[in-house]
Amino acid sequence: QVQLVESGGGLVQPGGSLRLSCATSTSILSIRRVGWYRQAQGKQRELVAAITSGGIPNYADSLKGRFTISRDNAKNTVYLQMNSLRPEDTADYYCNARVGIFGPDYWGQGTQVTVSS
Repeated sequence: QVQLVESGGGLVQPGGSLRLSCATSTSILSIRRVGWYRQAQGKQRELVAAITSGGIPNYADSLKGRFTISRDNAKNTVYLQMNSLRPEDTADYYCNARVGIFGPDYWGQGTQVTVSS
């Protein structure tokens, strides 16, 4: 079982930046893919970005250029750098770990991001 702990959320003004962290309880190199999802109020959860064990990132098309996913293997931590934040980025952000090709999937408890002036 993989435990995930997110941190870094908070209140930020439009145009600002935040960096989210997802610390995993096991080596991230043993996890096939670690991703960030978000869920805004009244909306479905959506993929924001993910990074494979081989270090290959992928992003939601609408977020390319503003968000960057990265990882620190030594710290078993995956980061999501969010720049030029907009009010529509307001959501609960969740870390997901997919251990194998078809799972299992593990989720963190989420961290809230609010973009507002």
